[in-house]
Amino acid sequence: MQGREAKDRLYEQFSRTAKAMASPHRIEVLELLAQGERTVEALAAAAGMGITNTSAHLQVLRRAGLVETRKEGTKVHYRLSGNDVAAFVVALRELARTKGAEVERVVRDYFAARDVLKPLTRDELIERAGRGDVVIIDVRPAEEFLAGHIPGALSVPLDRLDQTMTKLRKRTEVVAYCRGPYCVLAPEAIERLRAKGYKARRLEGGMPEWRLAGLPVAMDSE
Repeated sequence: MQGREAKDRLYEQFSRTAKAMASPHRIEVLELLAQGERTVEALAAAAGMGITNTSAHLQVLRRAGLVETRKEGTKVHYRLSGNDVAAFVVALRELARTKGAEVERVVRDYFAARDVLKPLTRDELIERAGRGDVVIIDVRPAEEFLAGHIPGALSVPLDRLDQTMTKLRKRTEVVAYCRGPYCVLAPEAIERLRAKGYKARRLEGGMPEWRLAGLPVAMDSE
């Protein structure tokens, strides 16, 4: 193999990975799979897409080596092919934010406008959780919580927040987290909590960032 041929083959593979990411729907699918494995049906429901369309996106991602499968009975479960894929998605988001003015505008107009308090960092959360002066709530759907969550967190899916809210003590600050820094679940949760007189903040980042930082992940159902 000549040097030019080797380079062309390498860049072709790099391009294949880039092409697999060249769809907002496929990026969303990867972000959902960063929360835990799912079937096509579950992914379609979470992403608001049809099953056929979701399956087609998954096949593109699978051919690029970004997702893999396991079979359980008649069901096929999809998952990321490694933590490096989750890290790639996080890096892509941050690159788009630093280089794209539109991303910063959306963050400012939606997230910053709804959340006047600075998000809590992971280090701050660990320190405060150790002192027992915060309540951590995971506002993702229950199946994502079961696939892995911050130790000590309570599962409070956003659609059950109003029923659960009365069990929280208003004297203790509530820290909410969800799928990542651009997930809309946590900002909505803290907005609703504050409207009811609770002290509430969101965690900087979400579950994928917590995992990538090498922090402990609980798998219990509490």
